[in-house]
Amino acid sequence: MRILHFFITKIFLKRWILVFGMILLLFLANYLSFSATRSIISTVQGYQEIETFNQEGNYIANLDPDSEADFARIEIEDTRKIYEDLNKNYTYALQADGFTTSLENEHDMEVSFNYINDEAYQLNQFKLAQGDHLSFDYQFQKDEIPVLIGGGLASTYPVGSKIEIADPVTQQVVDLKVQGILEKNTHRSNFYAPNSKNYYNFSIFVPVNEQFIQSAGLDLHLNGLMDIVLLGSTKEEAMKLTEQIQNELGLDFNFFNQQENFEYFEEYYISSLKMISAITLVLLVVIICLATWNTLISVRLMIKDFTVNLLVGLSYSKLRTIFYSYFAILFSINLVILFAITAFNRYGFWMRKDSIFATYGLFGLISMDWIAFLGVLLIDVIIGLMIVELTLKKIKGIPISVGVLK
Repeated sequence: MRILHFFITKIFLKRWILVFGMILLLFLANYLSFSATRSIISTVQGYQEIETFNQEGNYIANLDPDSEADFARIEIEDTRKIYEDLNKNYTYALQADGFTTSLENEHDMEVSFNYINDEAYQLNQFKLAQGDHLSFDYQFQKDEIPVLIGGGLASTYPVGSKIEIADPVTQQVVDLKVQGILEKNTHRSNFYAPNSKNYYNFSIFVPVNEQFIQSAGLDLHLNGLMDIVLLGSTKEEAMKLTEQIQNELGLDFNFFNQQENFEYFEEYYISSLKMISAITLVLLVVIICLATWNTLISVRLMIKDFTVNLLVGLSYSKLRTIFYSYFAILFSINLVILFAITAFNRYGFWMRKDSIFATYGLFGLISMDWIAFLGVLLIDVIIGLMIVELTLKKIKGIPISVGVLK
């Protein structure tokens, strides 16, 4: 330990400003690597989840971002006509998320009501921790509505619980019965940005049938149209619906298949990844050069002390161990800081009561976080190997003899 302390204080930290700068650069490189790796994992997950929608004949709606939408002029009778035509002439998947309401739970989170029809439910294939899957065969205002709830609500509302609440989209008091509980961290990836996810730990899934849709208000009608998926359709039929929506609602809608959505996403996503990768690579090269140069300069400045240690038994194998120990300490400090920031961000969603992003996991971290940490650790190990071996190779080239002690 004494020799390690000597090297850290007298050689490695001889120029502490350079060391501090290297630590900052290393942290930035680690942070970029972590963010990019986690984003890639999230994107791959999103592609796998959405792949069920990526079938020939499926067309996904979205409001044209360049259009000027006047929602104030839209009447409920107009949207009902659209849904009547959808029910007669199309097979479609509907899922509308994010209608928040207050419902007592142990975490005091706002609860999100999510509405889903049978076709969308079959495509999403949600996994349950307990209970049974949804049933869509019920009479609105007459029967209890079977619902699924997120894992965060399970302790407050176990399977079989009854919930009486004013429904956010019908504005009517409804009786809900908890049919099943979703697995914790169940989520949905965005059609247009597969790396983006909404988590359903504090959600209630309400099954939607034709009767429910006709009883619902304008908010559900419009939000349902925004991401509606035509199933087993054709481009001509999708264009016909586009024209009808334009005529009835004055809204400009696009209908693309999921492959087109993927291609649009990849245009900007891949270019962003390339930029992040290039910046990270430059930072890592700078770190290797800076760390090697700083260590060599420090060794030259402390050449007498260094020579004494070599003469009293310090071998190059022990020197290698010292170097690896030092850089392991530096890299560990960076990883601990990165871990703390990530855990704090995850915990922050709970503190802010942001139910859409609140997740469960060890220290608040989920699987993609841990995999990204392993990726960063692997990069650090490779960088550490390069720095140490390059430095030792250069040190062996320094002429060291008893003459330097005079």
